[in-house]
Amino acid sequence: MSRATNYRDDVRRVLIAGDTHGSAKWVKHLTDVAARSDCPVIIQVGDFGYFPDHRDGQRFLSAVDQACAANGVELWFIDGNHDDMAGIDWWSHEVTDTDDVARLGNEQLDVLITHDAPAGVDLLSADVCIVCCDGLKGPPDSSSATWPLAIVQTCVLHLIRHTFRLAGRHDWDKIGKALRPVYTAPTEAAARERFTEFTVEWGAKYPGIIRLWESAWAEFVPFLAFELEVRRVIFSTNAIESLNARFRRAVRARGHFPNEQAAMKCLYLALRSLDPTGRGRQRWAVRWKPALNAFALMFEGRIFPNNK
Repeated sequence: MSRATNYRDDVRRVLIAGDTHGSAKWVKHLTDVAARSDCPVIIQVGDFGYFPDHRDGQRFLSAVDQACAANGVELWFIDGNHDDMAGIDWWSHEVTDTDDVARLGNEQLDVLITHDAPAGVDLLSADVCIVCCDGLKGPPDSSSATWPLAIVQTCVLHLIRHTFRLAGRHDWDKIGKALRPVYTAPTEAAARERFTEFTVEWGAKYPGIIRLWESAWAEFVPFLAFELEVRRVIFSTNAIESLNARFRRAVRARGHFPNEQAAMKCLYLALRSLDPTGRGRQRWAVRWKPALNAFALMFEGRIFPNNK
């Protein structure tokens, strides 16, 4: 057993373990799993239970050494706030901060393992290709500031719904048919031509609709540059909104939770209930492949499809 202070370059498989809190039984299980999985090294990410000056802590460390020796594995751990480092048995600093980042140097990181997620540190910035918003004013600006390379796209379905709110119900079918050539146009220029025709036909009766589309045009036109497979994915945010609605329904049904883990378990079960047999996931994976190929070509060097 070792506290992680250097690294080995001959290890190809490792087992990452969460909090153990001084449980010898749990560590024994981890070493058994590591041995069966051909993982010679276990990396424990903090709250290990390192109390070398306490009798219980000494018994725990002895049991860990025996389990590691019996299974032929090494166990390395990272400091948590339930570990007695330098005589401190409780400390609040358990998140990556700017000082920790500075000690890492300027090398590109392939994997970062910490006890908790970085707090307010721009360390591993996610690359977002497309941000699909539902027409609110704030998200486009905040998305562009957070992900400068991202394309901000308004939800076309929401734009059509907002259009119907400004029109009389008796005109909905006619307006829907007139707008369809706009959002199905092959190019931005073609869409502008169709929208000009729409303006001539409906602008006098519903000037608010024309103003709505003109103000949203900058976030609407990126949609027209995509392949049909990509358009199907970003046309609407209904899929994620439906999922959020199921989450809200599950949370409201229970009222309150004793801790965060209970809440996460509730959300997990709600997610699993959407496809209890797993057959839907197989169908969705097949449908996703054409869009994934289109994304990979459009965002070459930023999206790397795996073989699953």
